Amino acid sequence: MAKQPKMLEDLFHDTLKDIYFAEKKILATLPKMQKAAQTEELKAAFEKHHGETEVQIERLEKVFAIIDKKPAGKTCAAIVGITDEGAEIMDEYKGSPALDAGLLAAAQAVEHYEISRYGTLKAWAEELGLKDAVKLLDQTLEEEKTTDATLSGIAESVVNQQAEAA
Repeated sequence: MAKQPKMLEDLFHDTLKDIYFAEKKILATLPKMQKAAQTEELKAAFEKHHGETEVQIERLEKVFAIIDKKPAGKTCAAIVGITDEGAEIMDEYKGSPALDAGLLAAAQAVEHYEISRYGTLKAWAEELGLKDAVKLLDQTLEEEKTTDATLSGIAESVVNQQAEAA
C-alpha cells in the first residue's frame, strides 16, 4: 500500500511537538540563566518569562487538545543548540562584565526562534480553520514579542554599557 503524503495538518502537529519540547527546555534553562545574571533587571526579566513559559506550555496543551492529539515533545535540535550556546556563555564569561550581554544575546536567540515558530503555527492554524488554536498561538506570539522588546531595552539601557565600561 502506498504511503499517504504528509499534509499541512501533519506539519502543524510536528511543529507543535517541536515548540512543546522547546518550551519545556526553556522552562528548565531559565532558572539557570536567572541565577547566572548579574543585573537585577535581567534577573527579573528571566523570572517573569519563566512564569509566562509555564502558561505558554498550558496553551500548547490546549492546542494539542483542539487537534485531538496527546501533548508530546519532539527533540528540537535548534533550541538544544541555542541553549547549549547559552550554557557555554555562562561558563566562559562567569564573573565577567560581558556575561549579561552574552546571556541577553542567547535569550534573544531563543525569543526569535519562538517568534518564528509561533508565527508559522498561527498562520497554519488559520489555514486549517483552527480558530481557537489561532487565538492561543497569537497570545503566546505577542508575549514572545514583548519579551524580546524588553530584553532589547535592558541590553540598550544597562547591560551593553556595563559590558564595555568595565
